[in-house]
Amino acid sequence: MAMLASHLPPALEPLDEELDFSAIRAQGAGGQNVNKVSNAVHLRFDIAASHLPEAVKARLLALGDQRISADGVVVIKAQAHRSLPLNRADALDRLRTLIAEAAHVPKVRRATKPTRASQRRRVEGKLQRGQVKALRGKSGFD
Repeated sequence: MAMLASHLPPALEPLDEELDFSAIRAQGAGGQNVNKVSNAVHLRFDIAASHLPEAVKARLLALGDQRISADGVVVIKAQAHRSLPLNRADALDRLRTLIAEAAHVPKVRRATKPTRASQRRRVEGKLQRGQVKALRGKSGFD
């Protein structure tokens, strides 16, 4: 990845009004606390309604990430921590990472032809290798 999620340019930083946080109960082991406290977070981010540049939106939708629904909404569930603020920060950081991944434009690869010298070296190497293998054969003294 080209850039770290915490160092997103201001133009790519998600706005607070575009984020929808909802507290839910976490899954898994945790004793009685997990059954009565909603510390996990669902973060919803609508790509189409966001302020992101159109090119970033298109690459974000084309990522094929399972967290992006068919209608273009990013849904991130964070439940790694035991406190709601830490889970919120974790979910937001994962969204930033996803946006940074979509913002990175891969370098266009241009096909080139091998140079004449490299072609000659390749053929010479093949000839030399063939000679080595030819020497492995049975000798004519049998």
